[in-house]
Amino acid sequence: MSAKAYTEPHRVVYYEADDTGHLTVAMLINLFVLVSDDQSIDLGLPTDFIQSFGVGWVVTQYHVQITRLPQTGETVTLKTRATAYNRYFAYREYWLLDAHGETLAYGEGIWVTMSYANRKITTIPAEIMAPYQSEETGRLPRLPRPKRLDEAATLTTKPYRVRYFDIDNNGHVNNAHYFDWLLDSLPADFLRTHQPVDVQIRFENEVQYGHQVASQVVHSDATTTQHRIMIGETIAAIATVGWQNV
Repeated sequence: MSAKAYTEPHRVVYYEADDTGHLTVAMLINLFVLVSDDQSIDLGLPTDFIQSFGVGWVVTQYHVQITRLPQTGETVTLKTRATAYNRYFAYREYWLLDAHGETLAYGEGIWVTMSYANRKITTIPAEIMAPYQSEETGRLPRLPRPKRLDEAATLTTKPYRVRYFDIDNNGHVNNAHYFDWLLDSLPADFLRTHQPVDVQIRFENEVQYGHQVASQVVHSDATTTQHRIMIGETIAAIATVGWQNV
C-alpha cells in the first residue's frame, strides 16, 4: 500500500516574497510544513492529538531542489506524502507545482518525534503513523549531508538574537527562520542575481528563546556556499547551498 498524497492550492502573496518578487526559501519551507500540517489535520491528526502522546514532530534534515521560485500572485499547488518510516525516523516528500503541474521545487525531509519531558528523540507512536499509510522499512532514503565549514577559511559572520516570535509550539526556533539567517549572511547584490537550486541542511542542536546565534558563511566556489549556525561554540545547523545566475 502506497502512502497517501495530499494536495492544496496556494496563492503566493507579497509577504512571502523578497524584493525581487520571488518566494523566499524560508517561505517555501513554511509552505511545505503547512501542507504537511493540513494533511495531518485532514487525517484526524491535529497538533493536540500528537501532543497527547507527550511528543512533537521535529525535522532533522532537509534536501530541497529548486527549478524556479514562483512570483507574487502566482497560484501554485502544494503536494506532500509521508512516504516511509521506521522506529525513530520518518521520511516525507514535498512538491511545489506550477499552474501546469510542472515541478517548481521538490523537497525531502527526515522527521523524528521529540519527547517534551527530556527534549530527546523517542520512538514514533504507531497511532500517529497509521493514517498516512506510510511504508514501514528498516532503510529510509539517505539525504545528502551538508559539508562542514573549513576552519581555515575566511568566514563572514552575522549575529542574531532569538526573539519570542521566532519560537514555535515545540519551544524552539521555527525551522524556516534558519534559512533567513543562513541566506541573510550573503550580500544583497548576490541574492538579487542568484537563485538557490540545491539546498541541503542538517539541524544538530536546538535554538531556543534568548539564545545569541551567529550565521557564518564561506563561498567554497563560484556556485556553492557553505553555512552554519552557531550558539557560542555549539553547532546548531550546517547547510550547503548551490546557486545559479538569474
